[in-house]
Parts: sequence; structure tokens; C-alpha cells
Amino acid sequence: MIGLIQRVLSASVEVGAQTVGRIDSGLTLFLGIEKDDDKSNIDRLTRKVLGYRVFSDDAGRMNLSLADTQGGLLIVSQFTLAADTRRGLRASFSSAASSKGAQDIYDAFVRRARSLHPIIETGIFGADMRVKLSNDGPVTFILRG
Repeated sequence: MIGLIQRVLSASVEVGAQTVGRIDSGLTLFLGIEKDDDKSNIDRLTRKVLGYRVFSDDAGRMNLSLADTQGGLLIVSQFTLAADTRRGLRASFSSAASSKGAQDIYDAFVRRARSLHPIIETGIFGADMRVKLSNDGPVTFILRG
């Protein structure tokens, strides 16, 4: 399971002309699910995303987590994070989970995040989405679960 987090001032997801998820200050999580992932990866990555220290304290150091700041978390499924780009000029998705398997894990991840944090918004799994965000920093990290 691959999570790419970006610290944001705001972020939203649109499907068609409808905004389906929106947060103010917090994190956007692009979540990629690989074929060897299962539900045992969920708790570890969820806690890592919520606890990763990416927000500045009073001294300007990245010592605060999303849990500390109570910011929003926007979770967006991101199939392309599971791509193998080591060879050639076209990505291979052989390591990505099947759509059905990935959706089950994605849905369980969202449920777990909602049980641990008060502000969770999402995109729509498998939809053609437009993600708009204002990256703060920029601060971007890749986390593995």
C-alpha cells in the first residue's frame, strides 16, 4: 500500500461538475493499492498518515501531525501509484491490485480513517476525478503501509 501525502492549505475533488470532497488545511492522501496488499496494511498506514509530523510547531519545525492539528484528510484513490516505471517509456501496472480487491481495501481504509479522525473527505473510487489542491510548502511524502 502506497500513500502519497501532501500538506495542503485546501483541497477538493470533483467528479463531473460536482464537488464530492473538500477540505481546508490538512493533508491530501493519494492511495495506491498493490496486489499483495490486504486489510492488515490498513491500520499501520492509517496511523502513519494521521501521526506523520508534517505541520510546523511554534518554533517552525515539522513536529505536529494531522491528529495534533485536527486538520482535514482528503483521501483519493490513485491507481497509478502502483505503476512500475523502471523500464521503457510506458508504465506497467502488473503490481496493482485488481479493481474489486483495491476497492474493498480502499473502502476499509476510509472506514478506519473515519473511526480515528473527525474530518475525512474522499473522492470516488475508480471515477475520473479532478483534484484541486494548494500544496503548502510544498511538503510531499511517500509512505508505505
